[in-house]
Amino acid sequence: MISNLTVFFCIIWAATLLYGEKFAYWVPTCSWPMDTMDDPGDYVKIAVIADPQLMDRTSLNLAPKSLILEIVQFYTDIYMRRAMLASIMPVKPDMVLFLGDYFDGGPVLSDEEWQDSLNRFRHIFDIKTLERITNDRVYFLSGNHDIGYAAYHSHKPQVISRYEKVFGLRNYHFGAGEVEFVAVDAQTLDGHSQQSLTSASWSFVNNVSRDSLSPPRVLLTHIPLYRPDWTSCGSKRSSPIINQVIFFILSNLSHFTRFLLKLTSVFHVQRISRATYDQEIMYQNYLTEETTNKLLNSIKPVLVLSGHDHDQCTVTHLAKHGAVLEQTLGTISWQQGNLYPSFMLLTASKLAVSNASNAVSTHLCLLPAQTFIYIWYILLFVVTFVVILVWPTNGLKIHLHIGEIMSNMLGIFKSNTKEKDEDENCEYEMVWDAEGSMHLIKKPLKIVPSRSNERVERGNATMRSAAKKQITLEVNVLMPQDVSGQPGPDPAAKLGPVKTNKSNVRFVIRRLIRVFQALSVVAAVNVPIYIMLLFADWIDK
Repeated sequence: MISNLTVFFCIIWAATLLYGEKFAYWVPTCSWPMDTMDDPGDYVKIAVIADPQLMDRTSLNLAPKSLILEIVQFYTDIYMRRAMLASIMPVKPDMVLFLGDYFDGGPVLSDEEWQDSLNRFRHIFDIKTLERITNDRVYFLSGNHDIGYAAYHSHKPQVISRYEKVFGLRNYHFGAGEVEFVAVDAQTLDGHSQQSLTSASWSFVNNVSRDSLSPPRVLLTHIPLYRPDWTSCGSKRSSPIINQVIFFILSNLSHFTRFLLKLTSVFHVQRISRATYDQEIMYQNYLTEETTNKLLNSIKPVLVLSGHDHDQCTVTHLAKHGAVLEQTLGTISWQQGNLYPSFMLLTASKLAVSNASNAVSTHLCLLPAQTFIYIWYILLFVVTFVVILVWPTNGLKIHLHIGEIMSNMLGIFKSNTKEKDEDENCEYEMVWDAEGSMHLIKKPLKIVPSRSNERVERGNATMRSAAKKQITLEVNVLMPQDVSGQPGPDPAAKLGPVKTNKSNVRFVIRRLIRVFQALSVVAAVNVPIYIMLLFADWIDK
């Protein structure tokens, strides 16, 4: 018979799973950034996504196709797929823009591994459906985890051709309403000018800059623009920024360089690393100041969108044509160091505006904190276990039942100690029956002040207290024997403590069995619900 308490937890768990696996991804408060009085037809609606960075064998140093890696990949992928299906697609964007880093180990993956990651990417974000509902207006920006940096390009140029074959050109521009979006391959901008990819990127920038009658522009760069040390990123950033000087002090400790680089990357240290043999870029998480100024003065954007940092950041740059706002998007993945994944909704005006900065509006949308959802699952399991364990079978005087359960559980371990204490606080009295056999009767010891001439009265006999030790020594000799000559049962032993100990064990076992039965019922109801929610979101629609 299922108790009301078990039914209660079945309902609580079902509601929790529905929220954590489904309802939390509905973002009713996230809407397009436009005035309520405006006509929605006057805007192009664009959803912006950054740094999915699909986990692969390079992410956790695990063997390819290992069970742990497969599990981690699945739960990371399903989170992003839910975000796409339940949070982004329902707002019906006209365009979708990805700001780079689609894979984690893109440049080092074999062609087979890269294709496998590409298939996962297409499935997670339902690229076919996106292309259908947006009329093929899905745009991609190259990231360092997709093609690497300049130092890598000279050794493996095939990663560039592999990327462009699927995602298209790395430097291009497109229009949305009265706004022009300019996408540049930031990984090549700070390379040597003689390098072909670097020169090609700057040639593109120079060609764009020649159009003096261009509409308001939005610059798209995967790597953020230069920002001075200790620059504030606004209230929506969740991780700190460490001063550039601290990074150089840490990186000069040769024995710990690699470890410290990984350690400081957690804190988003601003840095640039170059190869020793040709001084090409190996890693950077911001563009140089010179490159930044050149981009701003050439393209003259009203807004800059970037990714790469995995955390939100809003910075204002000062260019020759005025102040320029840069918004760095956080990652959409919950496994990339940001507890609060996000995406952006952006509107581009279809009408000419007098102030170019009013042509574009943005709204940052936070996704569910998946880490906190899993922590809540663990806490709820602990609460379920404890409540079922201590919940009374009759009545609601829970504090009394908790005390009873604790005393019974402790009684299992303390029974032997209690017997020893009782023996120390008792004395034995010899009693002869009609047949002349002697028996020992345990009685509580009465403690009285001892004196040298103290006498103890026992029945009709009078004896000194010192005589009790002699009696104790003679117990084994005077104990009755059975017919076989073996010592009989100890009459001093009582069955009370043994029975109490067995009763405590049975009580605890019954409680644990009840917990197991209740949890089994809760699991039988909710595990199918959980599996159904997982596969309902994972399978293709």
